[in-house]
Amino acid sequence: MREASFVKQNKEKWLVFENALHNNAKINPDDLASYYIHLTNDLAYAQTYYPESKTLLYLNSLASEAHQKIYITKRESKNKIVSFWKYEFPLFFRSYQKTLLYTFLIFMVAVSIGVVSTLNDDSFVRLILGDAYVNMTIENIEKGEPMAVYKSGSNIGSFLGITINNIRVAIIAFAFGVLFSVGTVYILFSNGIMLGAFITFFYNYGILEKTSTIWLHGTIEISVIVIAGCAGLVMGNSFLFPKTYSRRVAFTKGAKDGLKIVVSTIPFFIIAGFIEGFITRYGEQMPWFLSYGIIACSLFLILFYYVIYPIKLNNAYQSDLKK
Repeated sequence: MREASFVKQNKEKWLVFENALHNNAKINPDDLASYYIHLTNDLAYAQTYYPESKTLLYLNSLASEAHQKIYITKRESKNKIVSFWKYEFPLFFRSYQKTLLYTFLIFMVAVSIGVVSTLNDDSFVRLILGDAYVNMTIENIEKGEPMAVYKSGSNIGSFLGITINNIRVAIIAFAFGVLFSVGTVYILFSNGIMLGAFITFFYNYGILEKTSTIWLHGTIEISVIVIAGCAGLVMGNSFLFPKTYSRRVAFTKGAKDGLKIVVSTIPFFIIAGFIEGFITRYGEQMPWFLSYGIIACSLFLILFYYVIYPIKLNNAYQSDLKK
């Protein structure tokens, strides 16, 4: 059967099922099960006869969403919050990992610009970080305490203030995506250039190794800003590239998906805020293996949850469909 005929023959039932999923419409359980069985059969057929087609991508996406609605709902009744982070979000995020890669590359280009500019122009770091911060840091370096700024304030006060500020930055990175993704790219570039200038500033003073103290919390903090940027691009790109949807429907879906990505970052910002408020201030007194161990664990946590785990969970789900 030609793909066009296959689509024409089954399109109506797919749309009914999709509408029911997106609008939380009430369907008889038997009908829901029947729709799902037909959908998985159609998916298997498309995998065999129409590989790499848009039809296959559509059916795979619809089947993934149906799987979450039907099977994960059972777990949600016990603990909806745990289910979201353990099952629903990782399965959902698998389709946006390529966007995350593009976001990371944009951010790294900005970091490179900050590094090169600071290496070639001593005044650049003042332009980016401000005279007050640079002068204060130089004074601390001369006193032999380049990380003194992280020792000020109370533990709890620092934790709450830092966490709230980081969440604010993430929301801005996401919200600016409404400007056709350009706003989010601007936020990524601003933060990336700032990071590059900051690191090179310490390098120029010969104390680059001291930045390990900052990476105690910065590993998660910077990573999650990039992920929030991914959320902004998801929303902005949904309007620029609506695919088979109308722009209004595509943008609404992109905004919801982007917001879901931002929500997933909140626990990580809390962890980063806790580390900065309670651990970073003691970073210079830590044994090197403990300091770098925290950094390595933080990096692994991010990579596992946003890269490795969604792939593993999706593969397990695909295996279940084929049984």
